[in-house]
Amino acid sequence: MSLNTAHVNGGVLIHAGECILIFSEDVSMDFSGQDNPAFKGTKIGRIYLTTHRMIFNNNKQNDPLLSFSFPFVTLSDVELEQPVFGANYIKGKVRAQPNGNWVGEAKFKVVFKKGGAIDFAQAMIKAADMASRNGPNSPPPYSPPAGPWYQAPPPAYTATPTGYYGWVPPVHAFPD
Repeated sequence: MSLNTAHVNGGVLIHAGECILIFSEDVSMDFSGQDNPAFKGTKIGRIYLTTHRMIFNNNKQNDPLLSFSFPFVTLSDVELEQPVFGANYIKGKVRAQPNGNWVGEAKFKVVFKKGGAIDFAQAMIKAADMASRNGPNSPPPYSPPAGPWYQAPPPAYTATPTGYYGWVPPVHAFPD
């Protein structure tokens, strides 16, 4: 979806309310079907899976593509491939969104050189399913409290310690 909007000082930039589930190092990223020069060539870097999207950060800081964000709503035709010879990879299509620094559609291929493609794909499917379930419902109607009220203490806003609604992302394949 967006080009060079998900990095800061060599790190990853996430939105408020977004959490990193897992990440994998030394993945290679290839794009096709796009004329933008930033998409040319193989990119090596780190891929993150968050509660809302995938984020690729390039290891080369002088490359025109420093980061690429894949929100789940922009992905289509996503498949996990397991070739007989070679590393497993995830491929699919991603659409550009407004103010994403590119236009059109591109095909992508993420090769997991150190393994973990299957666990990453399963976690991505689960995260996308959880994100889609929390979107379309309208909020409950507001009614002011009857008696005195006060702001809840900060611990009421911490993340649940049991994971994401009972689901715990796989970490055995991603020891780093």
